[in-house]
Amino acid sequence: MLRWGLFLIVIGVVALVAGWLAGHPGVVTLEWQDYRIDTSAAVLLAAVLVFAALVALLYRLWWSVLSAPKWVGRIRRDRRRRHGYSALSRGLVAVAAGDADTARRQARRATEYLNDPPLTMLLSAQAAQMEGDEQAAKRFFEAMRDQPTTEFLGVRGLLLQAIKREDWAEALTLARRAYRLNPRSEWVTQTLYDLQKRTGDWGDAAVTLDEAVKMKLIPASQSGQEKANLYYQQSRRAKGFEALRWARRAYKELPGHVPAAVRWAEMCIAEGRHRKAAGVIEDAWQRNPAPELVRVYFQAKKADDATQKLAAARRLADFKPGHLESRLAVAQAALEGQNWGEARTALEAVADDQAPPRVCRLMAQLEEAEHGDLVRARSWLLRASGETGGGLPGAASAPPSPPPPAAAASS
Repeated sequence: MLRWGLFLIVIGVVALVAGWLAGHPGVVTLEWQDYRIDTSAAVLLAAVLVFAALVALLYRLWWSVLSAPKWVGRIRRDRRRRHGYSALSRGLVAVAAGDADTARRQARRATEYLNDPPLTMLLSAQAAQMEGDEQAAKRFFEAMRDQPTTEFLGVRGLLLQAIKREDWAEALTLARRAYRLNPRSEWVTQTLYDLQKRTGDWGDAAVTLDEAVKMKLIPASQSGQEKANLYYQQSRRAKGFEALRWARRAYKELPGHVPAAVRWAEMCIAEGRHRKAAGVIEDAWQRNPAPELVRVYFQAKKADDATQKLAAARRLADFKPGHLESRLAVAQAALEGQNWGEARTALEAVADDQAPPRVCRLMAQLEEAEHGDLVRARSWLLRASGETGGGLPGAASAPPSPPPPAAAASS
């Protein structure tokens, strides 16, 4: 639309000039040596325009002749580029389809036609990997790593190769380089974090975790558990006060973290702070009862004999009454002290049809220890192992007695 407007304006201007010249013809005289030319201004102007057009046409022809080689070369380059990208597309499709032979052939054609090493090297590396030639793929990835435009792709390929052959030290070095190149990549961040944990680089793993949470690559809801695990591992590696500090920090990060609570309490016991250790276990028990806590609690309470252990188990159970682990802690301590009645009371409250294997094994131990009833004990052991056909031939299976209403309600 704009071009048509400009064209009409030019035509209008020419028409105005022609009209003005027609109304004011004038006379122009040219003398050159023995020649004299008398003409009007309009004719002279027309002659000048024709001469300018001829000069422009001759210049265009001369320029076309000079630029013909470049034009022919451009056509050839465009044709090679079309063939190259066609080969590249077919090669990538072959890689996706798992056709290693076609991928290798198309990679060779793409390399021949295209003067674009990044794309062709990537396809060549993938084709080499599909054929199982990891050394050739490594050479391609190393060449890509040394070029600024393809450095990340090269490092990523070498990183995946290092992970595949379980060279964790090399993989960690490459993951750090990939993270420097692309810190916002979720895959790079997760890979670096996993490798740091695998190689025991707990301090750097904590830094990576903080950065990932800041960039919202890892949900903040998961950071507490992850940080607690990292701090706990740092406590295991450290010694003395540092180990105690990291264990306490792990537990504060995630209250109820059983390994951290056990570690913290054991270190308090080693320093003679038994009351503090007992308090740590009691707090953890209220949040997350676990069998690992019972053993450390006995140490914190200096419960050496069966009577002391049973008293300690009762106190610990009071912090989480009715919980399965509370009943099992009391039952185990009662069995050790041969307090059959209390052991049976604690176990029968949870010995229903969905009783876990630990309950079944303790019931088997109780039946054999209290009554010497091997048939009932075997029936419980079969239930613990997941078998349903209990009892010896000719002997009826011995289902547990239903719990009293009060006990059932408390559980």
